[in-house]
Amino acid sequence: MRRQFFTGAGLTAIAAIASVAYAWAAAPAKDSIPELGGREFAWNVNFWDYQLDPPPGAGHGPMKTDPAYPYNSQIQNGGLYRDGELTVSIMNTKDPILKPWAAKQIQETNDELLSGKRKLPFNAQSRCWPGGVPGQLLFLEPLYFIQTPKQVLMLWQRNSFVRHIALTDKHSANVKPSWFGDSIGHYEDGDTFVVDTIGLAGGKNHFIDNFRTPHTDKLHVVERFTISPDAKSLTVIVTVEDPDTFNGPLTLKNIWRRNNVAIEESVCAEDGGKDVFNYNLHPIPVADKPDF
Repeated sequence: MRRQFFTGAGLTAIAAIASVAYAWAAAPAKDSIPELGGREFAWNVNFWDYQLDPPPGAGHGPMKTDPAYPYNSQIQNGGLYRDGELTVSIMNTKDPILKPWAAKQIQETNDELLSGKRKLPFNAQSRCWPGGVPGQLLFLEPLYFIQTPKQVLMLWQRNSFVRHIALTDKHSANVKPSWFGDSIGHYEDGDTFVVDTIGLAGGKNHFIDNFRTPHTDKLHVVERFTISPDAKSLTVIVTVEDPDTFNGPLTLKNIWRRNNVAIEESVCAEDGGKDVFNYNLHPIPVADKPDF
């Protein structure tokens, strides 16, 4: 049996080679990680709602307006109608993708808007709450990414909303439902960031879009953020699954444009004395009896 002997220098060289090989296998090459941003430039969403053209073969796209109530998204405020056109969107609750309870809840909002009881549908951010996932992707505020070796932070300028995405392949052992849920992510192809999210709190004020489409705690969301070759736009393709709310998956799409502005401080302060949506979320305290 032949024996191999190595000098100290040889062992040192082998250790160095092994170390380099391990680093190569354990971490992606630097140029394989897309530059999503930082404090110096933001992404501004182009559209108030998801685009109607998801990728071919993606299946059911986003929820759509009711064809009985044509809607012009360029006309806003000033009442329910202007020049014969609706200034708010009425969702098609007859879409077979919806479970009956979800269609009923959305129809209640539609009825309130059409009756004039409400001028605008309530959304979470109007009360300084996060919009959840994927609802926060529609927030009309600058979006910033902070990338670290262990996590990626998504920051929205207004109220400094922060979403944490762990760069790992496993969700937390004990996931508790929350606004942004439990998100894990990884990079692909040098231009894409993939995020998988569970543990999203459902309930009365949790929606996936500006139609106020609800969801339950069983919501599962996968997002694929891809930077364009010229680095001037960011596209997200979102797959939404919730067996208690939808009869199949939804595929959503939105696009941001790059904006070279640094993040600013912006505080969203609730005014407990106002309730423009008539939801009585923060009722004014009333004494049971006079204190004089």
